[in-house]
Amino acid sequence: MTSDPARFDFEIPARPEYLSLVRSLVVEAAEMDSTLSRERIEDFKVAVSEATTNAIEAHARACRDDSIHIRCTLTDDRLEFHITDRGFGFYPEQVQVLPEPDDPSRLNFERGLGIYLMRVLSDDVEIQSGPDGTEVSLAIHLTSNNSDG
Repeated sequence: MTSDPARFDFEIPARPEYLSLVRSLVVEAAEMDSTLSRERIEDFKVAVSEATTNAIEAHARACRDDSIHIRCTLTDDRLEFHITDRGFGFYPEQVQVLPEPDDPSRLNFERGLGIYLMRVLSDDVEIQSGPDGTEVSLAIHLTSNNSDG
C-alpha cells in the first residue's frame, strides 16, 4: 500500500437486503491488507454489519427513505468504516446497560448487543449522534504483526 489513503464512498438503500453487500465490501477492503487474519476480518465484518443494521433500523423508526452513507478508508495502518444515518439519533451514554453476554440473565434480552459487539470487535469506535442522525466510526489497526483475533 501507499501512504495515500484509499477511500470509497457509497450509499445503500435503508433495507436489510443490502447488508450482504456491505459485508462483502468489508471483506474486500480488509483483504487488501495481507496481514489481517481471516478471523480478524470476520470480526470486523460483524462490527460493521451491526452498525449498518442499527442505521437501517433508525431509518425505519424515523420513516425515512434516504440512503445510508458508508465511507471506507484504508491507509497503511488503519481500515475505517463510517456509517451515517439520518434517523432521530440517540445518546450512546444512555443505552441500557445489559448483563454480560455470558451471564445467564442475559437470555432475558433478545436485543442490545450491537454497540457491545462493535466495541469488542473493533479497535476504535466513535459514535456521534444528534437529532438529525448518527455517524458510527469503526476502525481496526493494520500492522505487519497483526495476528490477533
